Amino acid sequence: MSESAARPGGGTATSPSVLPGPLDERSPRSSKPVGPRRLLTELIEFIYRLAGSTLATPKVAVGVSLAGLLLIMLVGVLSPNFNTLPPNHTGDPANLKPLVLPLSGHLWQLPWFVSFPLTYLAIVLQCLGLAGLLWANSRGWRPNPRHLFLAVSAIVAVMVNITPVGSSDAASYAAYGHVANHGFDPYTNGPDILGQQNPYTQSVGPMWTRTPSVYGPMATWVQQLAAWLGGLSPGSTVHYLMIFNGAVFLAVGYFLLKTADDPVRASLMWVANPVLIQQLVAGGHLDTYAAAAVVVGVQIARRGTQGWRYLAAGLAVGVACAFKINAGLVGAGLAWALAMRRDWWNLGRLAVSGVGSVVFFYSFYGLHAFKQLLTASSLVATPSPWRALQLALQGGFAVFGAGDLGQNIGSAATSILWPILMIVVAVLIYRRFSPDQPAMVTVPFALCFAWIVVAPWSLPWYAALAWVVLALLPRNPMTRWLTLVTVFLALMHSSGGGPAPWANS
Repeated sequence: MSESAARPGGGTATSPSVLPGPLDERSPRSSKPVGPRRLLTELIEFIYRLAGSTLATPKVAVGVSLAGLLLIMLVGVLSPNFNTLPPNHTGDPANLKPLVLPLSGHLWQLPWFVSFPLTYLAIVLQCLGLAGLLWANSRGWRPNPRHLFLAVSAIVAVMVNITPVGSSDAASYAAYGHVANHGFDPYTNGPDILGQQNPYTQSVGPMWTRTPSVYGPMATWVQQLAAWLGGLSPGSTVHYLMIFNGAVFLAVGYFLLKTADDPVRASLMWVANPVLIQQLVAGGHLDTYAAAAVVVGVQIARRGTQGWRYLAAGLAVGVACAFKINAGLVGAGLAWALAMRRDWWNLGRLAVSGVGSVVFFYSFYGLHAFKQLLTASSLVATPSPWRALQLALQGGFAVFGAGDLGQNIGSAATSILWPILMIVVAVLIYRRFSPDQPAMVTVPFALCFAWIVVAPWSLPWYAALAWVVLALLPRNPMTRWLTLVTVFLALMHSSGGGPAPWANS
């Protein structure tokens, strides 16, 4: 969904005013390749046509974006999401009442077979709306970024009062904060340490009640603050977390508005991006915090060559890692860019500051804070090619009565191969950028995007790091692919309302 209408041959439209023509005249169906390559070609052609449609007009693009956001808000208002704030798992199913936020739960509740399709429709509309906004911008539309910021601020102010939609993470955040406030170590204990009758334990998704935290110390401290303010009510704690997260999302948007080379494009890529508004704000995910620290670090690093800038950039990346460790990919990208220009002194400064700050933050808990991260690194999401590989090996060895051995080999192969493939994909992505683009931005983006594409466990809100870095760059074809990957993950890993029919089975 790139705002620079990419042609199937790989080039880009050089003038925003030149609209794409019908591709069938140049690429007759009889000459198209077959198989996956043909599907990819047809997808590119479809996107290319949309770039010249009425979707690329400002009014239509804004309307479609708002429709997608309103639909997801409707789901949160009318259908508290089973996979976000699930009801009591241990009580009588007839008396189960899901936790809700202030604007939810006051009207009727949609059945699951209505709320699920509404959620997926909302995601598709958000994708189309984002594409339309960026295409309209490429055709010369230059909205006032301050007006965009104010309009989205109003949307966010409403959205943080609605039950989050899309995952159960918000309830887990609240529980980890409550666990820490009661003197338990959230890195060795799951929410069940509070007792099965504790409302925080009951509010967590069933598969996560015994899972320790995988988030960094800074995330734990934010969760503790919210839990302290929320007291014994997990719903109130989640509400505070939603408010904090919404405020950080807007703060990132304001930072980009003030510092980006193109504030209009940066605003459309982040604060007015309907896909991100749902994933980060409506979903309540703390990836927003990591993105906030990362964008500050990248902007500091690319703005000059003074040694103190790389110390500050390393500190910013270290803070981001103290929320989610995957932010280290940005630090690795900055280091890679410095190594390419043989700037060893500044590379050393960046490394000392970044690693030192991570060590400092994690020293409050110790090395065991990484234990659950290592455990989680073996997880494989579905759908994923890595999952297919593991199932194939398990099934093949099962023929000889050694299914467990096949599963172990598949897990080991996945752990070895995916980091290697990630580097290969990152290099290919980096080469898609023109040489005049700053490597201090393109290399971190390439690593973050490659990780989303290749990692065995990848979720749509993980794309926050890639989006915030890409917002610093001018028009480029990678925007289309990042949008498609993010929306695909959202469709595969987002649920809309509940309780689902299998919730109490």
